[in-house]
Amino acid sequence: MDPFTLFALANGAVSAVKAGCKLYKDIKGAAGEVKDVLKDLDDQFKKLHPPEKPASVSQRNAYVAEKNRVIELNKKGGETTNIYQEIGEHLGTYYDNFYKCMAVFEEEEKNAKTQVYTGDASLGKRALQRVLMRKQLEQMSVDLRELMIYQSPPELGALYTEVEEMMKEMGKEQKVLLIKQMKQEAILEKRRAARMRKIRDEFATGVAVMIIIFVVAGLFMWVAYDRQQKYPQYGDGLIPKSEYQRKLEELPKVYVGR
Repeated sequence: MDPFTLFALANGAVSAVKAGCKLYKDIKGAAGEVKDVLKDLDDQFKKLHPPEKPASVSQRNAYVAEKNRVIELNKKGGETTNIYQEIGEHLGTYYDNFYKCMAVFEEEEKNAKTQVYTGDASLGKRALQRVLMRKQLEQMSVDLRELMIYQSPPELGALYTEVEEMMKEMGKEQKVLLIKQMKQEAILEKRRAARMRKIRDEFATGVAVMIIIFVVAGLFMWVAYDRQQKYPQYGDGLIPKSEYQRKLEELPKVYVGR
């Protein structure tokens, strides 16, 4: 199981949780007080762009787009159930990949003490990558806790706490199963590697035998050709004529008619 893929999935889930929390807070903030929000936007726009300093087209378009966004959020009227569920799902995805990553790191560290590493990256580089990814994953947990508990509505903080506790227990169970799966995959990989080595060895042996056959055949043909040039009396065949055959050919041929 590739820790880099698991890390990327965890990082993507964190980004989705952050985006969901922002949208959730925006909807909550806009619901029921849209007039005040729009008035505040108008006041800020007029303050930044008085009559003697009119706004450019792009600035006015940005202002109108923001007002429309607030109006659309208000139309949703606090309908945050789907967003709440999506945040929970992404949070679960993060913790799922978090605990998988930690299990993979732990197993790799154990194997580093008992097995010879044969990967492309050096052993030190691999260890450094594990340390960096572990630190980043732990920092993601801190950021999520800070965002959902202290910077979001209370219900998101409660969601974070519930998911964290649930995934902590599931992570322990998954760790045992994941390590077992990794060991089975390692055994299967060794068997596949052994089969591939056997196939390569048999192929190399077959090629070597064919080369030897062609070399020997070519050598025989060259010897026969050389003998034909130097000793034509022995015939043109691959096998030279015997003394008896040559004497028979020298005898006068007698043709018997009917």
